[in-house]
This record gives sequence, C-alpha cells and structure tokens, in this order.
Amino acid sequence: RHSIGSCSDQCGNLLPNCSCHVTCESLGICCADYTQFCLKIMPYSGTLLGGKEFEILNQSLATNFLLSAVVVNINRFKEEIETLGYVTEAGRARCISPLLYETGFVPFKLSTDGGATFPSSGAWLSVHHSKVSASDKSILVNETKWQYYGTPGTGGNLTLMWMNQTLPARDVNIEVWGYQETGKPYSDNWTAEWKYLYSLGKEAPNSGIFTFLPVPATAGFNTWDVGALRISPSNYSDGQSNVVSIWSSEHALAWHLEESFRRNSSAWARAKCLEWDRREENLPDFLGELVDCPCTLAQARADTGRFHTDYGCDIEKGSVCTYHPGAVHCVRAIQASPQYAAGQQCCYDSTGLQVLTGDSAGGSTPDRGHDWDSPPYQKPPRVPCFSHWIYDVISFYYCCLWSDNCSLYLARRPSSDCRTYQPSRVASAFGDPHFFTFDGISFTFKGLGEYTLVESNRTSLRVQGRTQPVRLPNGTEAQVTGFSAVAMQANNSDVLLNQEVLSFSEQSWMDLKGETCTSALQRNVTVMFSSGAGVEVRGRGGFLSLTVLLPEAFLNCTHGHLGTMNDDPQDDYTLPNGTTLPINSSPLELFKFGADWAVRNNTSLFTYDNQFLLMNYFHAAKHNSSFIPMFSPYEDPADPLVKEMVLLCDSDPFCRFDVLTTRNLSVGNSTRIAHQTHERLEQSLQPVVSCGWLAPPTNGRKEGTNYLLGSTLRFLCNSGYNLVGSEERTCQMNRAWSGDMTSCLPPTGRFCWVAPHPPSYSLPPPAMPGACL
Repeated sequence: RHSIGSCSDQCGNLLPNCSCHVTCESLGICCADYTQFCLKIMPYSGTLLGGKEFEILNQSLATNFLLSAVVVNINRFKEEIETLGYVTEAGRARCISPLLYETGFVPFKLSTDGGATFPSSGAWLSVHHSKVSASDKSILVNETKWQYYGTPGTGGNLTLMWMNQTLPARDVNIEVWGYQETGKPYSDNWTAEWKYLYSLGKEAPNSGIFTFLPVPATAGFNTWDVGALRISPSNYSDGQSNVVSIWSSEHALAWHLEESFRRNSSAWARAKCLEWDRREENLPDFLGELVDCPCTLAQARADTGRFHTDYGCDIEKGSVCTYHPGAVHCVRAIQASPQYAAGQQCCYDSTGLQVLTGDSAGGSTPDRGHDWDSPPYQKPPRVPCFSHWIYDVISFYYCCLWSDNCSLYLARRPSSDCRTYQPSRVASAFGDPHFFTFDGISFTFKGLGEYTLVESNRTSLRVQGRTQPVRLPNGTEAQVTGFSAVAMQANNSDVLLNQEVLSFSEQSWMDLKGETCTSALQRNVTVMFSSGAGVEVRGRGGFLSLTVLLPEAFLNCTHGHLGTMNDDPQDDYTLPNGTTLPINSSPLELFKFGADWAVRNNTSLFTYDNQFLLMNYFHAAKHNSSFIPMFSPYEDPADPLVKEMVLLCDSDPFCRFDVLTTRNLSVGNSTRIAHQTHERLEQSLQPVVSCGWLAPPTNGRKEGTNYLLGSTLRFLCNSGYNLVGSEERTCQMNRAWSGDMTSCLPPTGRFCWVAPHPPSYSLPPPAMPGACL
C-alpha cells in the first residue's frame, strides 16, 4: 500500500493533495517523493532485441544508492521480464533493456531491495529493429554477399563492423541467434522464439571489426535460416539473456546453412519453396481482408493516414528497389488486417502506375505477416519485423532469389489492384489561420482560445487547436492569431503520450496505443490512427499548420471547423447545436461560428503545465471574446510592404492577408507554401477510375499495363493461334472493360465434338453432341 501523498506505485496519477503526473514539476505541485519513484531515463529507446544500456537520471535515487551502498538493481518489464542492473560509483543506476516481442512504450519497475518491492516506475520505448538508428546496430559489410553466401559464385570471407565505443569491454563474443515460430498457426500454442545457437568468435578484440570464413554449422543449427548476430562483452556466458549488446540486422543465414545448400543451392531452395507452398495451401486466405492499393503513386504518397513509405523502395532515397525491379517507390498499409494481421504492399513505376505481379516479377506482394505488425504483438503472426521474415521474406529467398521458382511465390502473394480504392478526403488549417474544409470551402477564423477542429463519433476522433496572438516585428500584438498547439485522440489512443511531450531526438517512429507517430523531418509530425485517419502537423513561420486526412468511412460523421464531410459544402458551417449557417456568411458570422466550437475544460485534450497556460487557457474562457481580430486588411499602394507582398504572393489571397496583418513576409511565405501543399494534396487525392487488372490470353500476350480510365490494352496471339474476342479493350467510366473476353485458339477446321462438356477454352456450342463442325 502506498502512503497518502506518495508517488510509490502512483506515477502518472493526480493525487488529492499533490501530483505524480509528468506535468507536476513545471506546475510545482509534485508529491515530495516524486523524483524517487517516477523515473526519468536516458536513452529512452532501443531495438526490441534488447541489450541497450540506459541510466536512471533521478538525483534522489542516486543519493539513496550512495547512502545505502546498493550495488545491484532489478528491473521488471511488463511485470514479467526481470533484468539485472548495477550502480555506478557516482550512485547512478544503470539498466539493460530486455529482448521483447513488441514495439511501443513498455512499462518497467525498479527494485533496490533485491526484488522484494518495485515501487519506482518508468517506460522504455521498444523500436522495430529496422527502424533504429544505424549506430545502434552492427553492419554486415556487403550484406548481399551474406545473404547469397553458398550460392554459385558467392563465397570467401565475411566481415562484421560495429561502433566499438558503445560496448564497455576489451574483448567481445560474436554470437549467432536464430528466430523461429512454432506451433499450430493461428492457435493459442503458436509461439515465437529467439534462440542462442552458437558463437562465431570468443574473446575477440573489441576493435569494431570481425572477419571470418563461414563453414556450415553443425547439425541442429544449420537449418535455422533466419537470425541475427549479437556482439556482447566476453565476460558474459554464452547466450546469456538481456546483457549489454549490439545486434546486426536480421537476415537470411545463407552463410551457415547445411552442406547440401552449398552443393546445390538451387535444388535445396526449390525443395524449401515447395514445402512452403504446401504449408500455405493449408493456411487461411488473408488476401480477401486486405485494403486495395491506391491507383497512382501520387495517391499512395498523399494518403498518409493509411499508407507509409516502404523503406526497401523509397523514391526519396534513390529508388533502390532490390526486391521490386521496375518500381521506383513502394508503400505499405500502416494497419495490419483485422483478423490475420496481414500486410498490404503497393509498388509504382516511373509513370506513377502500379507494378503488379500479374505483369512483372517486380510487382508488389502482400504479406501474411505485416512487417510493422499490430497489437497485441508478442505472438505470431504479430511479432514486429520477424513474423514477416518467417512467412514472407525467407520464402521469397527460397523461391525467387536462391532458385527459379518465383511463379509459386507470386501465385501465393499476388498484387492487389485498385478497383475498390477510395482516396482519403483532406482538410487543412494554416496561417492566421485559414481553413479548407473536407468539402472544399475556405474561410478565415482568428479567434483566441482552444477549439474543436474536427470531431467524429465514428471512432471518437477529436482534433483540437490552440491559438495565440501573432507578434508584429516591433514586438506588439497583431490583431490575428495562429496555432501554437494541436492535440488529438481517437477512441482510447494516447494524447501526447498522456500529456507528456514526446521527443523525437532518438527515434523518428513511435508505436503508441491506438496510433503511430512519425517525424521524418524536423518540426513535422504525422500521426496515423488505427481507423485510417491521419493528421500531419508542421511548424511553419512561427506557427503550426495541420492537415487532416479521413477515409470514406468518416462520411457524414464529422463536425467542427473543418466541416461535415459529405460532398455538400452547404452544411459545412454547422454549429454544435445543429444549426447551419449559409455558405455565403459574412466574416463576422463566421467568427461567431468558429467561436461556438470552443472546447470546454472537461473535453479538452490539452495539457496545462505552466502558469501561463493555466491562467490564459485553463482558468480563462476557452474563447477570448475580448480579442477582436482584423477581418479585412487594407492594401495601401503607398505601403512599401505591398510591393514586396505582390512579388511574393502574386494572387494568393491567404499569403497577401497574412503579410499585411503580421507585417512579416516570412509568415506570408509560410502560408503560401502551406496553401500550395493543400492544393497538391487535393489534386493527388482525386478519385481515379480503374477497371482492374486483365490477364493476357493463354497462348498469347498483352500490350499495356495501364488499367485506368481511358487506357487501352491490345492482345496478340502466339504463332499458330487465332484471336477470338476483342483485339483491344478500353477502360470505361463504369469501371468495366469494353469489348469481349479475348482468347487465343488453335486454327479452325473440321474436327469432331466428342464430349458433352465444353473444352477448357471458349467455343460456340455444338449443334448436338457428337456433331462435326
């Protein structure tokens, strides 16, 4: 039991007389023992494979350790995984992250009394192994050689490199670990396991480089074909769990496979491919529950609430698409499919069209195991990264890279076309601020306070914005405002990680409860909710701009400043009481509309962690009615700023408005860029008509791979076959192909129809069974 007013086992909570919440320090209301029990750590993140050392920063704990001469601490992650830490001479507690089978923030507790009690708590960010920084992993020099080792023409020494200063040891062990998933698929006994296999080197110098000549592993180990190398100080025993270490990337362990692989890698891999194909035959079909792909590259890159760049084929990084030749960019569906946790992949060529497996071996391939996976993680096929390797990647090596049986793989992993894809709708707010609703109308609202930008009862989605006055270059307040904070939540997802500001200093990707956050560029954050809703927030010109993307499922389910998403702009100015203002309402009427969407303290998602916020937003009215903005600035021809404004803004009314009201060209430029971004998104997310993929005729071929409206496909037959049906077919507005199905048949002549059933190809029915035609 905890004492009244104590943070023991109470971190994150607001107690009657004091606070154990992260905001208590800035507010000066922490319980006296807050820093003893609520842990701050650095670093705060690392690979889910574990081995990262982190330090407890709380000074009060350091003092206690020094006074009590504690030399060992015990850390318990998720109430079940315990690791040993130690205390430095300065009294700092250091802990080691364990091997986990999940990503996201994982709670841990600290014991300083040998495990009798665990009163102190914190959180560790477990990160997808391919998304941790390069410095956190060792490097397989010439990785392709590692993964093709033993195939014809690939042999010799292999080299491993790492940053040796990250390991506090003179000598290290190089260990081989394997990954497998066993048990009956999709049952309770389906389990995942990382297992120590053997050591490549013991007591090797911690020089940052290790070179060796691979030999087939001994029986019992040489059939493990997916794994990674672990480098750890040599004072640990072989395979000791949860020790300071550096892991390599996960990879195909070609270099240690059995001798039969080296004698005939193609035959060995073909047998494995056939075995995989037989297993797939008995597994449930996951393809039917996957979302369709976007039709164009522009749609795929714009629909950021549902799709994200596949790091294995990224146009921003030179389009190195090793597994998808012919593609320049691929995306993955962010969310795993609902029942089987499968993943969708979509690839595109230089013309912006889909690359499909029906036309090319470089086409996109869906996944039985989603690469990024989904809660509750831990069990197959939901183990991030590694389930995907077992069911989709190593099988690709068997069938496509180590043998010539890719047709088997592509038959089990066919591309999805885009016939049923509906692009997300986009709404934006930026500048002073200006709003574009989901249905395409624009208005300006410069209220001071906290407001509902969009809310939906579909997933309890709420996006709220806080504004503050703009400062003129001379330091005085302008008569306009801009966004200074944005908060959002859907269902029970995290809000700023429960009001704690998230830092992207170590990681650019965070899996949170009900959402994923990514920050590829400084001052830009994208939040992707499990519903497919996406919110992009960017820092521009001293203020925030935001874009909200919602899929079709939100039709007729949105309210707030960004309107009712239903293709009818007439009801976009709907007040909280259901009253609708005319679309041609005056600026003053629209100001009242915006003010009516002020949030209340009991519905606010914001945090108030300093006296300024408490005084101006929490204890004050949510809409400051005393702040009267400028509705229409005057363009004075004698004003020297006007000439510069015209050169910068041209005819953009929002840019011109913001330059005049803020007397700041950089603010206007930020508004201009945000406006252009919104227009590009709108254009990219326009619906596209697709008639779907058409197969070439048997004994013939097809010219063309464009299946969108107005495109024409041409069909030709191989020599000795005649074309029946349409030679050309065009995609029509009704999403159907013109003409008739095309077939390539043997030459016509007199032959007898001897069977009552039609043959496998299409022919006119006989006059009667056994008649000659």
